[in-house]
Amino acid sequence: MDELQLKELIRSFLSEMETETAQPIVPAGSLSDEESEESAGISYKTLPNSSASVIEDDMIPDITEVDIQEQFLIPNAINEEAYRKIKKFTPARLGLWRAGNRYKTETVLRFRADHAAAQDAVFSYVSEEFVKELGFIPVETCASSKDEYLTRPDLGRIFPEETQKFIKETCKPNQKVQVIVGDGLSSSAIEANAKDFLPALKQGLKMFGLDYNEVLFIKHARVGAMDQIGQLTGAEVVCMLVGERPGLVTAESMSVYLAYRPTVGMAEAKRTVVSNIQKGGTPAVEAGAYVAEIVKKILDNKKSGVDLK
Repeated sequence: MDELQLKELIRSFLSEMETETAQPIVPAGSLSDEESEESAGISYKTLPNSSASVIEDDMIPDITEVDIQEQFLIPNAINEEAYRKIKKFTPARLGLWRAGNRYKTETVLRFRADHAAAQDAVFSYVSEEFVKELGFIPVETCASSKDEYLTRPDLGRIFPEETQKFIKETCKPNQKVQVIVGDGLSSSAIEANAKDFLPALKQGLKMFGLDYNEVLFIKHARVGAMDQIGQLTGAEVVCMLVGERPGLVTAESMSVYLAYRPTVGMAEAKRTVVSNIQKGGTPAVEAGAYVAEIVKKILDNKKSGVDLK
């Protein structure tokens, strides 16, 4: 099947879907005879598979481009202005309305799209091109696959003996700062934020007379991987960028964990963390400058986590 035949098949399939959704299904008894489709919250033009939004230039409209905090679907709201003001303070799915006693079609599709994005972030990998572009040195934990990484968190915290030897030979020993990047639970977060974060971090550190050299990229990384890196390199501060567990609001949120002379088995309370680094939270550039200040504070006080006042 060539490309033209494939496109024609897609057009035919979408046309059939449009016909099937021409009349919405409303549970019996949920609407009175006098209620109109508009008052029931049914809007044909917003259905992604209706004629108003079928493919344009061979592309289906991307439903995820809609800003949920701007989207308001309740007809004839008593105080729409106040409702919209509340939505500005939260990415929660407020003001979605319904068709009969069900969610509207576009609401369901958006939920599924966001859920799919979260799954993709967990199960996909940071591209090799991205790692090469940023000049990272790639290494891998003892977890040999995504399935093993997810079911055996302990293997994502340690490295094979050959890798340990490679790290010791590659990284300059006893540095003030050792930066590492781990894919964690969201490869999307690393690709969305690392490129902007690292230059801001480097610039911020230079203001304090500090710098870092090699950046390790760890595949199948858990936060605890920074502990063994600390022991192998002897670095005073280990700064680890890692993808956060994705949710339905975003799959691109990154965290930065910092620890003073981390060791294997170190208490979690000894780590300092800056989370929610993403375009809807703390922008990557701003976070990079802020983390540089924290690194300086950790070095001055020779402590991190709850010990750092």
